[in-house]
Amino acid sequence: MPFELATAGRVIFGAGRLRDAGEIVGSLGKNALVVIGRTGDRARPLLDHLCERGVEASVYAVPGEPEIDMIREGTALARSEGCDCVIGFGGGSALDTAKAIAILATNTGDVLDYLEIIGRGKQLTEPALPFIAIPTTAGTGSEVTANSVVISPKDRVKVSLRSPLMLAKVALVDPELTYDLPPGVTATTGLDALTQLIEPFVCRWANPLTDGLCREGMVRVARSLRIAYASVREISAWETAAPEVVARQDMAVASLFGGLALANAGLGAVHGIAGPLGGMITAPHGALCAALLPKVVSANLRALRTRDRQNEAIARYDTVARILIGNSDATADDAVEWLQTLVDDLDIPGLAAYGMTVGHIPELIEKAARAGSMKGNPVELTLEELAQIIEAAL
Repeated sequence: MPFELATAGRVIFGAGRLRDAGEIVGSLGKNALVVIGRTGDRARPLLDHLCERGVEASVYAVPGEPEIDMIREGTALARSEGCDCVIGFGGGSALDTAKAIAILATNTGDVLDYLEIIGRGKQLTEPALPFIAIPTTAGTGSEVTANSVVISPKDRVKVSLRSPLMLAKVALVDPELTYDLPPGVTATTGLDALTQLIEPFVCRWANPLTDGLCREGMVRVARSLRIAYASVREISAWETAAPEVVARQDMAVASLFGGLALANAGLGAVHGIAGPLGGMITAPHGALCAALLPKVVSANLRALRTRDRQNEAIARYDTVARILIGNSDATADDAVEWLQTLVDDLDIPGLAAYGMTVGHIPELIEKAARAGSMKGNPVELTLEELAQIIEAAL
């Protein structure tokens, strides 16, 4: 089948490669806006590397997932400081915020002019400021995607700013930045990565290129997520052969591959539900995906076997099971059980723990049915089936 690949202009992967950030950024600009997460402590080595190369830096911290006003504020800062490049340093929220700022700093108008669904949906036409993505978690894959997910508190929804012009000039993935992640963050981001490997593999637009990425990524998650979750903090960088170090590197690769796969194939009902839900309640995106993943796989299998028995996705779910479980006789139903056990073992609660109630379901299924990610699901789910998934995930 026809397919194409669009990704960051340059992908750099390797433990310790943060040391090259000054040289890399210096080749793209001399006055950087550095978008970080809640605290600046983790960004200090990056700022030191920039300083050594004579790159000026203004820091913009985002306390949580990007909201419309945060994007406006960050864009205004980039313009007022005369920034000529933007660095995203952190988890998906920091990277998505930086990505949006980089493109809006060069295009006229307001963020609402370009947002889908709640905005005017105008096309972004001017190239973004050079954007350098440096993830510090292993989960979102945002460093290689061409969209930024933004929350509108007023509309209680998450929507995307989307354009090929938003792709990073450089994605710098240094697994060392993830070595000290606490177990909870390791679990939620790791399960987000796994979801973003499974959904593109079974989606309507799967292709040979993304299939290879998904297969390899799933192998790495299956063998390493539990080890990374249980690993002690402060892993010594020089213990390069330690199982904990190898596991963290595996998860960084898996996250990168998941981002490449979702950007060049598609997603499905997990993200179709988790996206809108993230605009309604406050919860880590990966935790929502984790709670939904086994339920969606189970519902998809029932729907496929009932309405579309010739669909290739059924066999693909069998393949997922064999990869995750490491057993050539495993079936798709075994994958559902394996995934639920993993979610339970990593202490991911149901949706109710984040304030989701049965009363939210009608609003959520209405929004989920319109979500862009839902279009990639291997089978069209009814509103009743969506409601059943959500209720089961409570």
